[in-house]
Amino acid sequence: MKISVIGYSGSGKSTLAKELSEYYGIKALFLDTVHWLPGWKERPREDEIRIVSDFLNTNDSWVIDGNYSKVCYERRLCESDIIIYMAFNRFASLNRIIKRYKENKGRSRFSMTDGCVEKIDREFLSWVLYKGRSKKYRDLYKRVLQDHGNKVIVIKNQKQLDAYRQRTKQKVQL
Repeated sequence: MKISVIGYSGSGKSTLAKELSEYYGIKALFLDTVHWLPGWKERPREDEIRIVSDFLNTNDSWVIDGNYSKVCYERRLCESDIIIYMAFNRFASLNRIIKRYKENKGRSRFSMTDGCVEKIDREFLSWVLYKGRSKKYRDLYKRVLQDHGNKVIVIKNQKQLDAYRQRTKQKVQL
């Protein structure tokens, strides 16, 4: 089983990836832990690509959380048995981010690099509400649907996420 979880910031990608990893007993890779390593601004993109490539090459089953379209993106999507596109609206994502901040304030969350503490600042809010939802990114997700639509599950809200979780738990119990 190979699963890619992509979508908007704050939509619950990491939490779902962690749950799927536990349900299926497969390894998870949280791309934020790869990107936000110490010295990330000076580190060449090739280092991230190498880390993700090594993960893909050494694991027969996996779940990978995150977009990072310049880091083995097409390979991840092509190799995935399932692609889950978390398409929550910007305000639902913002509410989830505020909740996440309150739960993790002053510390690193499970899907983030150690030492990279949870925060909300103007730049991140701009990303969540506007920049991360620009035409460029909407077109990227449209292309995923066009190229891989037969294996894409789109989750737009909490009700759909809860239903997906319930179906997944039932399948695992069989």
